[in-house]
Amino acid sequence: MFRAESLLVYKGLDIITNKVSPQEQRLCRHHMISFVDPLVSNYTVVDFRDKAVPLIEDIFARDKIPIVVGGTNYYIESLLWKVLINTKEKPSSAPRPDSDRKVELEQLDSAELHRRLSQVDPEMAAKLHPHDKRKVARSLQVFEETGIPHSEILHQQQEEEGGGPLGGPLKYPHSCILWLHADQAALDARLEKRVDDMVAAGLLEELRDFHRRYNQQKVAENRQDYQHGIFQSIGFKEFHEFLVSEGNCSPETSALLLEKGIQALKQVTKRYARRQNKWVRNRFLKRPGPNVPPVYGLEVSDVQRWEEDVLKPALEIVESFIQGREPPAEPLRMEQDEENKRSHRVCELCARLIIGDREWAAHTRSKSHLHHLKKRRKLEASKGTVGDSGDTETSDEDGSLPVP
Repeated sequence: MFRAESLLVYKGLDIITNKVSPQEQRLCRHHMISFVDPLVSNYTVVDFRDKAVPLIEDIFARDKIPIVVGGTNYYIESLLWKVLINTKEKPSSAPRPDSDRKVELEQLDSAELHRRLSQVDPEMAAKLHPHDKRKVARSLQVFEETGIPHSEILHQQQEEEGGGPLGGPLKYPHSCILWLHADQAALDARLEKRVDDMVAAGLLEELRDFHRRYNQQKVAENRQDYQHGIFQSIGFKEFHEFLVSEGNCSPETSALLLEKGIQALKQVTKRYARRQNKWVRNRFLKRPGPNVPPVYGLEVSDVQRWEEDVLKPALEIVESFIQGREPPAEPLRMEQDEENKRSHRVCELCARLIIGDREWAAHTRSKSHLHHLKKRRKLEASKGTVGDSGDTETSDEDGSLPVP
């Protein structure tokens, strides 16, 4: 079994990252868990793929079926499709010890970063928001290390046999996807209980130990980084105030900060679960092109019905695929996605660039936009003039960012 989750690759924080127990691992071999030092900050999805794919090929060579469980969206995609770009001459399964060029580029000002990309890859620059530093930096890194514009490499992948609008062909054509989904209320309750169970299992002791060993000195030197490596894990940064103030404040204040961290962990966990479900719909059920494995939905709202609703149908589906016959269950229907995720609009009223139809709709309904619109209408009324919304055409709750 492969765990396609970005934070499980790191050693430590077993409780907060919800790693499978040693007892569970004895029942089934788990790959891609706890092999990267927690101080490594430049382990990437390319490193993950380069280590996982040979293991998958070895399992196939032994007439076994690899099962990928997750997790981190782009880690799963990296195993299913040819969508990544190697920017090193000799790919390695180990993280690179030298400074990551992408991280260096991210230190630049957003406007300067986007300007550089516009000079070498105007097509990619037009697709990316100027404030999306990670993606802009990655595209620049690709050009610097290959000499080829990122957009051109993507076109080459899309034009391969079996390729599509989102990248290259499927690596394993006879794959199937089992999507375990639940009613939102049931899922939220289960996630809240999971956080409570983590606390009962020793979460605070784990956080204190990890903070003392790996983060305390960074905090003292004001160089802590919660954007890279294991330090970006859900559940660590939410307890930052509690960890740095413990022992330096009253017990009452410490208790309040602890409860604040627990509630923040519950909220961010539920938010992340929503993003994962959204990703399944957008990247699988709405994915353009023919190279998408069938997706079978399994309802897990009622855990008392696990055998009937999940285990039995899942086994029937998998056995059918292995035997080369049609599964008894129908896959979920592919959804048509007619929205334009790359449309560019500028809201002159708010001085913001918005990319994507959905983001534009959310922005025009946002409190910020409506507030500016109300102020301008009052101003125009006092002058005896009438105007439109001030928006011109050139993504969740107001996904816009200021125009640089």
